Amino acid sequence: MIPLSLAEVASAVDGRLVAADPDARVTGSVEFDSRKIGPGGLFVAFPGEKVDGHDYAAGAVAAGAVGVLGTREVPGVPMVLVDDALSAMACLARAVVDRLPGLTVIGVTGSSGKTTTKDLLGQLTVRLGPTVAPAGTFNNELGHPYTVMQANPETRYLVLEKSARGVGHIRYLCEIAPPRISVVLNVGVAHIGEFGSVETIALAKGELVEALPADGLAVLNADDPLVAAMASRTRARVVRYGESGDADVRAVDVTLDERGRASYTLVTPEGRAPVRLGLTGRHQVSNSLAAAAVARELGMPLADLAAALGELGLVSTRRMDVFERPDGVTVIDDSYNANPASMGVALRALASMRGQGRTVAVLGYMAELGDFETEGHQQVGRLAAELGIDRLLVVGEPAAPIHEGATAVGNWGGESVLLTDQAAAVEVLRGELRPGDVVLVKGSRYRTWEVADALRAAAGNEVTS
Repeated sequence: MIPLSLAEVASAVDGRLVAADPDARVTGSVEFDSRKIGPGGLFVAFPGEKVDGHDYAAGAVAAGAVGVLGTREVPGVPMVLVDDALSAMACLARAVVDRLPGLTVIGVTGSSGKTTTKDLLGQLTVRLGPTVAPAGTFNNELGHPYTVMQANPETRYLVLEKSARGVGHIRYLCEIAPPRISVVLNVGVAHIGEFGSVETIALAKGELVEALPADGLAVLNADDPLVAAMASRTRARVVRYGESGDADVRAVDVTLDERGRASYTLVTPEGRAPVRLGLTGRHQVSNSLAAAAVARELGMPLADLAAALGELGLVSTRRMDVFERPDGVTVIDDSYNANPASMGVALRALASMRGQGRTVAVLGYMAELGDFETEGHQQVGRLAAELGIDRLLVVGEPAAPIHEGATAVGNWGGESVLLTDQAAAVEVLRGELRPGDVVLVKGSRYRTWEVADALRAAAGNEVTS
């Protein structure tokens, strides 16, 4: 974070200093996990029923924290007292942004692909200047300001993904860090249980382009009609990307290799250049085009851009992470999260990697689909069968409609089984996998990754969530 005195912190958050030196300066990071506090840091104490951050305030100061931002006094601890610590974090993050006039804030939203595209963007913008785009998913009311406060006077690009579970959520996040460039990837049914309709999801996602200034830039997916229509909702200049003929930055002649990695010709107003991605999945064409459109606007020459796209790699874990086991089995660990759209692209990637062995999909429950839950799961099962996936392991009773959808496809030559839990799936895989098989593991965050971890252990790798 930028250096701030405790008096400046208190002013930014409308707080009150208690037992604190107003001139003491925060020179380290702002943390809500006391284990991460270092010299010069600021600890944010959140109250809770099971864990109360105030209980760790003294320990944070002992570890080097200059002060603690919290909602109640802790004896002997320098405090910035506020009514609401989460709102205070938002205010402090906005104060940081306002003190960094040379900072370009880039916002990314969409029903799927946000984290991956944020990671791709970060890998491109860092070639143009110091960038903050941390690995993982920090896209809500807590993670968003936490990420913003990692910017410092040297930072030129701040890449932020923005999630929403209702109308107004993205607008709120944009008030914390007003974007100059907004990227909208797609509109799908993720979180439809909270939104109620795809149209409402589009309304919420479009708040990102509405937040742009007149001299800002909206980067929109020309292949998604609901996203393309957002051009009418912004004062900013619009650049479209995709495979549509009217896209400003587009891909033509797309092909996939045996590992599902795409090659294409990048077409821009400046000319054409060949691109060969190192990432698995045809959907990475769209994600890479979104990142390319931003980098081009920031001044990256076409030849440099095409070369950089080919060097992009995975940053965040459990997102289309492909690894080979010593026994010849290939595993696609996409177990971080799932919705019908992301399930679809993962299954297509699996199908594209079919070799001499079988294709096996281990699929878990997809959360937050509301009234669309049964149909959404059935659609995934039908797609798996239609793609000719050889073996489908459906994990857990809540995911049973995936099994139902697959077995309803009469001409499918594969097989689906419904398993009780992750341990049962691991046991089946241990007994059945053989060299040449390709296994996809995917589901919402209901421990589906335990299957991927068991498969990974046999490959001699480990991953942390």
